[in-house]
Amino acid sequence: MRILCTVTGKPSHARAMLPLARACAEAGHEVLVVVPPELTHVFAHEPVSVLGALPAPGSSSRVGPKLADTFRALLPIARDFGPALILRDGTEFAASFVGEELGVPHLPVPSGSGNVFDPALVLAPLNERRAEVGLPTTDDPHAIFRYGRLDCMPPDHSFIANPTPHTFAYRQPATVDRDERLPEWVAQLPTDKPLVVAAIGTALPQFKDLRPEEHNIPLDRWAKYNPTTLLNTMVAGLSRVDCVAVVATGGVPVERERVAGNVHLVESFAQPLLLQCAQLMLTHGGYNSIRECVGAGVPMAVLPVFGDQPQNADRVEELGLGARIRDVDAAEIAKGCEQVLQDPGFTRRAGGAQRRMLALPSVAGAVAELERVAAERSPLRGA
Repeated sequence: MRILCTVTGKPSHARAMLPLARACAEAGHEVLVVVPPELTHVFAHEPVSVLGALPAPGSSSRVGPKLADTFRALLPIARDFGPALILRDGTEFAASFVGEELGVPHLPVPSGSGNVFDPALVLAPLNERRAEVGLPTTDDPHAIFRYGRLDCMPPDHSFIANPTPHTFAYRQPATVDRDERLPEWVAQLPTDKPLVVAAIGTALPQFKDLRPEEHNIPLDRWAKYNPTTLLNTMVAGLSRVDCVAVVATGGVPVERERVAGNVHLVESFAQPLLLQCAQLMLTHGGYNSIRECVGAGVPMAVLPVFGDQPQNADRVEELGLGARIRDVDAAEIAKGCEQVLQDPGFTRRAGGAQRRMLALPSVAGAVAELERVAAERSPLRGA
C-alpha cells in the first residue's frame, strides 16, 4: 500500500518518524515523506521517496493561519500519490485535514509537543482552519485521533498528558542511524567512576545567535536559558560531580576555564549507543532523549527549558526515573546529579521501565497494526 508521512517540526521530529517510515518501506510499502526542504536530509539515504514541499512552521502556532497554507500545499501531493494511510508528526494537523478530505486513515506518530497539548483547547482554532479550507467542522476534540495514535512508551510510563482512546504503544529501535558507532576514545575513559552523558538537544543550539528582543523573549529569562549560558552552567555543574562526563555541545561555545578534567566535550555523539554504557543523563528533557534513556534503563537529571520539556521533567520525577533541576545554577545541577547517582532507587526504577519498554511490540508490530487500520479503516486496537 501507499503511505504518506509528513513532518513540519524540528530534525528531532523527523528522526522520530524515520524508524516507522523505514519499517513500512522495508515491509514492502511505498512510502512518500513530505517535509520542509530543510528536513529532507534526514531521509536522504532511506528506502523512501522524499519531497521537500511543505512550508516550515516558523514560530507561529501550529493551529494558526499557516495551517491552511500547509494543507493547500499538501493536498494536491496527496491526491496525486493516493495514500491508503497517512502518518503525521504529533502536531502537524494539515495532514489530519488531508486525511479528512480524502477519507483516508490518519494517525500521529510520537513527539514531545504532540504529547502535551490538550485536544479540547485546539478544537476551536482547528475548526476555524477547517472552515477556511472548506472542511466540515466537528464538536469532537478527538477527531484528530479518529483512528488512534501511536506511542513509544509503556502505557504505565506514557508521557501523553491527555490520553485518548486507541493508543498503540510500540518499541522504537534502539538506534536510528544503523551505521553509527562510538569513537575509540570512549573505550579509554576511566571506568572507576559513573559515566554521565549530557546534552541540550538539537533545537537549542540553533538559537545561540538569536536576538531575544526580536522575538519578544524576556531578557532576564534569556540571560539564564540561552544555549551558551545553559551549556556552560551544565559543564560547570558536572565539573563538581565525582564522575566521568561526556557533553555534546552542538557547536555552542564553552568557556574552557569552567571545564574540569573529568568533563569531555564533543560537538555530538551517538547518544543511544553512549547511553548503553552510562549511569546518568543530564538532559534538557526533550522527548527523544527521555525515550532513549528509558530504553537504555538510564536515570535522568532534567533541566527543562521550553515547550514540552517542563512537563516531561515533572513526569520523570513523578515516575521516579530521575530528578528535576529547578534552576540554571551549577550547584543545583551538581546536587541533582549527585542525588540520582547516590540513590540506587533511581537506577532500579529506570531498569523496571526499561523492561516494560522491551515488552512492547517492535516497530514491525506497529507496521502490522497500521496495515490492519488501512485495510479495515478502523482505529488502532492498542497494545
